[in-house]
Amino acid sequence: MKQLNPSVQPHLHRIVIVGGGAGGLELATRLGQSLGKRGQAQVILIDAALTHIWKPLLHEVAAGTINSYEDELNYFAHASKHHFEFHLGRMCDIDREQKQVVLEPLSNGESVVIAPERRVRYDTLVVAVGSTSNDFGTAGARENCIFLDARPQADRFQREFLSLYLQAQARSLSDQNPQFLNIAIIGAGATGVELAAELHHAAHELPRYGLTSIDPRNVNITLIEAAERILPGLPPQTSHTAERELKKMGINVMTSRRVVAISPDGIECDGDIHIPANLKVWSAGIKAPDFLKNIAGLETNRINQLVVGPSLQTTLDADIFAMGDCASYIPEGETRPIPPRAQVANQQSILLAKSMKARLNGQPLPHFKFTDKGSLVSLSQKNSVGNLMGDINVQGIIARLMYVSLYRLHQVAIHGFFKTAVLMTKDLLSRSSGPRLKLH
Repeated sequence: MKQLNPSVQPHLHRIVIVGGGAGGLELATRLGQSLGKRGQAQVILIDAALTHIWKPLLHEVAAGTINSYEDELNYFAHASKHHFEFHLGRMCDIDREQKQVVLEPLSNGESVVIAPERRVRYDTLVVAVGSTSNDFGTAGARENCIFLDARPQADRFQREFLSLYLQAQARSLSDQNPQFLNIAIIGAGATGVELAAELHHAAHELPRYGLTSIDPRNVNITLIEAAERILPGLPPQTSHTAERELKKMGINVMTSRRVVAISPDGIECDGDIHIPANLKVWSAGIKAPDFLKNIAGLETNRINQLVVGPSLQTTLDADIFAMGDCASYIPEGETRPIPPRAQVANQQSILLAKSMKARLNGQPLPHFKFTDKGSLVSLSQKNSVGNLMGDINVQGIIARLMYVSLYRLHQVAIHGFFKTAVLMTKDLLSRSSGPRLKLH
């Protein structure tokens, strides 16, 4: 078993962050720019992918309304500019006695092992591996649905979506009958709602590029939710506004409907309801990755999240912190954990950057207090809905501009203001000169 041995001085306090999602990458960047740049600590980021894309953008990647290759960030390049190290690998265990993260063997994607199992020593470990979809054991879900947990899955959906149009175009040469496309989305949280709206937009854009074999009116999008309303985690008024807008688009919204099985040709719901579907997406519920369940004897909950206290330290090991979707923290006086949202990961990365500096100086660690700034849900290119500070409802172009600004704030956190301004200019130029959809 190989021990990774980076070239930085071994006596430096080593902070290892596992997971390069929004929170993990922002934390690594902040610590690299402060502790790493000044030589006060060695900062290491580990992720199973070579590149990062902001997870709330995955529904746009799936619909083809953004090109994931243009919006991705390369971890190696970013690390070299921001004074931390990056290691490619997937964590499979933690050796708490030796204070080492265990990485599974690294393959090239074709079952060829290019590096054996490795170990990375840590003084402080931050687990930020995010979440995956929870199919609740529904029959046929894994075999017949696409999950939008990572960019490869979103890319796969985009390819299959486009392939159905190409197949319909080929059939239309000999078959003059109308061509139909049926899409079912299970789960009407933010991802499901945003994907439904984005697919509706894509269906109306594709004919502009000659893919006229499927009339946009024949693209049937069904959104299925087991709760009484869509967006059940948001205020009722936001849910009702979003549902009204989706129905205006012609999207079929089904609430209080439980999916019992999924077959290659459709969805089976309670009440003996069958929904035909060429494409099926599962976006109902989340859980932390399965390998976290009781990892290294640490306390986890029923959805595999590491249980943490107010300082975000795990309950059984003060040298291990957890943040974002893979962490469960119930504030004092509350009965439910803080919800897994992007703004939570952002606020936790800010807190942990301060915590790491306090830890090096032997000072007490600050406690996490979540400030809910509201939620925004995209309804495609020109509309969004949401609420601010809990009771201010917003909708339309203003809400859309605020939604877009969330991504820009993430870019500012990892790139700074100047480079973000350059990226914004690049995006404006590329979208005005190129196709509005990814067509390959």
